Amino acid sequence: MKQIKLENIVVEYPLEDHTVRVMDNLNLELDPQRITVILGKSGCGKTTLLRLLKGFVKPTHGHLEVDSTKLSYVFQEPRLLPWLTVWQNITFFLKEYDKEQIQKLIDVVHLTGYENAYPSQLSGGMQSRVALARGLVYQAEYILMDEPFAALDDFTRVTMQKELLNALEKRKIGVLFVTHSIDEALTIAQDILVMDQGKVISSYRIEEKERDLLDPKFIDLKRKLREDIWR
Repeated sequence: MKQIKLENIVVEYPLEDHTVRVMDNLNLELDPQRITVILGKSGCGKTTLLRLLKGFVKPTHGHLEVDSTKLSYVFQEPRLLPWLTVWQNITFFLKEYDKEQIQKLIDVVHLTGYENAYPSQLSGGMQSRVALARGLVYQAEYILMDEPFAALDDFTRVTMQKELLNALEKRKIGVLFVTHSIDEALTIAQDILVMDQGKVISSYRIEEKERDLLDPKFIDLKRKLREDIWR
């Protein structure tokens, strides 16, 4: 996939007696080979950006260059169909598929042995892994993820972050990942964008693969991110 470009993007929602602008002349280029994390307060435009790229929302003004058919979307909630098994949930939207490839994907997210289990038989973390596998199965060239691990406990969240990084490395694709957690951003991101009032107000690039969040460099970056978000 070529670089994703947004030029002077405006998104407005009409209300009963006024219009709300949630994206304000946003200019942005995204590299689909990298892991980009978006941070910002609630209502800053993070989720709107994901929905815009996928085609769920149309820009009021501006120019957008992206092939939405090559994107997959992973929601905050797993959104599994309760009457279908793990295997069936992962393959539900596929017209045809290679069984061996599906099994390899299930192995990647460590759900081997649970192929015939139903959502009610799975923990929250396991349901999130099913949703992640479903997001990866479409052979998409880029994945949009809207706080997919927000509802998980800390231990499961760390596990899922590792699962995601492992899956992205094996598939050689990137992700646009929305989170409220600065620690999560510092753990997985190659690029961090901070949004406020529908604009990107700061950006940071991280090249280290091995990360210690107690390292002075990351402590300082965490401080800067906190200041950016709450300024």
